[in-house]
Amino acid sequence: MVKIILTLILNIFILNACKNANSKGKPERINEDGYATAVFAGGCYWCMDASFEKLSGLKDVISGYAEGKIDNKTSTGKVEAIKVIYDPDAISYSELLEYYWKQFDPADDGGSFYDRGPQYKSYIFYLDKMQQELAEKSKDWLEGLGKFNKPVATKIVRFTNFTPVHESEQHFYKKDPERYYSYRKASGRDEFIRKTWGDIYTKKYEKPSNEILKNKLSSLQYRVTQQAATEPPFQNPYWNNHKDGIYVDIVSGEPLFSSKDKFDSGTGWPSFTKPIDPFFTEKKIDSSIGMERIEVRSKFAGSHLGHVFNDGPAPTHLRYCMDSAAMRFIPKDDMQKEGYGKYLFLFK
Repeated sequence: MVKIILTLILNIFILNACKNANSKGKPERINEDGYATAVFAGGCYWCMDASFEKLSGLKDVISGYAEGKIDNKTSTGKVEAIKVIYDPDAISYSELLEYYWKQFDPADDGGSFYDRGPQYKSYIFYLDKMQQELAEKSKDWLEGLGKFNKPVATKIVRFTNFTPVHESEQHFYKKDPERYYSYRKASGRDEFIRKTWGDIYTKKYEKPSNEILKNKLSSLQYRVTQQAATEPPFQNPYWNNHKDGIYVDIVSGEPLFSSKDKFDSGTGWPSFTKPIDPFFTEKKIDSSIGMERIEVRSKFAGSHLGHVFNDGPAPTHLRYCMDSAAMRFIPKDDMQKEGYGKYLFLFK
């Protein structure tokens, strides 16, 4: 009975924390069905489609040809692009931008890998002022990393039109995987991504057996990650941790969050504006305590991490409210020796 009462009290605290968190508003262009739109060009739309469909929080990724204007007179012409329809309560435009930069060569001004010509150039097509400002800041961030020997060639232009290609071309990696993966490998795209960013999308992360987990994890860690329990607020190791470093899944080691994106939400749980890479998170609707929330899990281990709310600060306006018990903190000075040196760019 005592356990049930304590659980009810904790659930009431969660509800109040969710309602009382400081909301900044979300200046995204929202469609009638609650979704927002982003348009990106990064070479062959087959490859861009296949990459973005790996993200959680999207309604659809549509391949086609986009057009934009640098000013009122100059058109970019048509380029191969994708239209991303996403849920801004589950994934932010900022996250999409950071993921976008890692899918192609932004310094190539003549096309994309062995697809040459203006129709394969890279563009970010902004739909409103917010997207324009975030895209420009994101491009500045990429330039500052010094990853390339040449300037970033990607243009940021005002979106004007998008024409979807025939259904036979949509999600081509599913319809003709042999042809698609043969093309992708030959193009050099994946080789470039590994050379530039490391094995961020090829490293294997696995979930141990349940028997191993019960021996490896504490009782609380097991209940949180495997049974979607919630740890007590203000009584967990990371809610007030201010050290530089990254947080990884305690079960699989998947990279989850950076201290650079951590903020004090006042809720007593570690809170972040965005993950290190949206590739490593999965989202789903959770109605377990009488309110609809978006649960966050790790991609490969399926560990329950916490929930994401739409009351966070700029630039994402999201609050990833996580459980310390689901994560392990790796100080910046230990990242190299623990195999996470490829993420040190986060602290430049």
